[in-house]
Amino acid sequence: MTPPNTATGIFRAAAALADDIRERRLADEFDQLRRLPVDVVERLRAAGVFRMNMPAHWGGPELTSMDQVRVIETLAQADASVAWCSFIWCDSGIYSGYLDDGVARALYPRLDMAQSGWIYPVGRAERIDGGYRLSGRWMFGSGVNHCDMLAAGCTVFENGAPAVGANGRSEWRILLAPPSAFDVEDTWYTTGLRGTGSHHYRVENLFVPAEHAFSFAEPKRDGALWARPDTLVRKMSGVPLGLARDAIDRAINVLESKTDRRTGNAYAAKTEIQRAVALAETRWASARAYVYASLEAQWAKLEKCEPLTDRERADPILARYNAFQMAREVAQLMYDTIGGESVYATNPFDRHVRDAMTMCQHIVSQAKAIEPVGSMLLGNDVSDELFL
Repeated sequence: MTPPNTATGIFRAAAALADDIRERRLADEFDQLRRLPVDVVERLRAAGVFRMNMPAHWGGPELTSMDQVRVIETLAQADASVAWCSFIWCDSGIYSGYLDDGVARALYPRLDMAQSGWIYPVGRAERIDGGYRLSGRWMFGSGVNHCDMLAAGCTVFENGAPAVGANGRSEWRILLAPPSAFDVEDTWYTTGLRGTGSHHYRVENLFVPAEHAFSFAEPKRDGALWARPDTLVRKMSGVPLGLARDAIDRAINVLESKTDRRTGNAYAAKTEIQRAVALAETRWASARAYVYASLEAQWAKLEKCEPLTDRERADPILARYNAFQMAREVAQLMYDTIGGESVYATNPFDRHVRDAMTMCQHIVSQAKAIEPVGSMLLGNDVSDELFL
């Protein structure tokens, strides 16, 4: 069956798949595997999730950032690890827009290919004739056991010294190679997001052709998806939004019939319970509104090829940071509100807390991620690369 190729079709397929994923998540299957099962990966592929960023001129759906967040949010309501891997795997279409078209078609010959990899420059790429000699060890390779192509962020060296880019800083490039070229280390023993299989991976002296390397500062394709480097992380907000929504919905479902063992009184009649649910709903709704409003305002400008104001550059980053912080707060609040049964490792509320704590360790959800935004809003000149 051909995967759906429209925003509506992919969303519906993802929503249908989420119903099954939710039941399997309750069985603790993904945490025990410390990766996603092969059949789940293939069903995500069949749902069109991996093709969300594939360009229209290739026959892809080229979804807006808002539509992508909506798909990821729906998956996250079922399972945060599934949603986390999905927003990364669909980077295949984004990366293809920073390569020459013929090269991109050779590396991504099908619309439904999964991309993984750590883009930040922790590796070393020594420039040689025809390409690079790649060495390094990268962390957080989410979905690395199932990807079709693997990325490695590097600092470029020439003649043993760091190369300097046009911006006056060390040259940063992302190199692409098949996952079979790397050694994957079994390192993913974590607090949360256990199903993502975000292992370390490494390689020594791997030759990578020059045409298989790119910079987010040098798009090769026109269009709103490739106009700014932060397109890579815009869809991330769907993960915390979906996790928090599931935590609230599950809590309401439990609290509606829960009674106090000491007094026999209904939890739903307690003012402190009512206050907690109302606060959680308020935090979730405001965070979600900020995410979508900021993306819509930015997208409208990008589609028209109009320059962004500092506020339009800033808001999606601040909204994303806020969404992650909200999810951690809401997950903890619902965990505390439910009470004693939350402590068991297989309990959904325990998993919400663990997953939210772990995702908030990603660089985009840490306070240091918004420092460049504050600097820009105070009138300083800040490179877009700092917003990744």
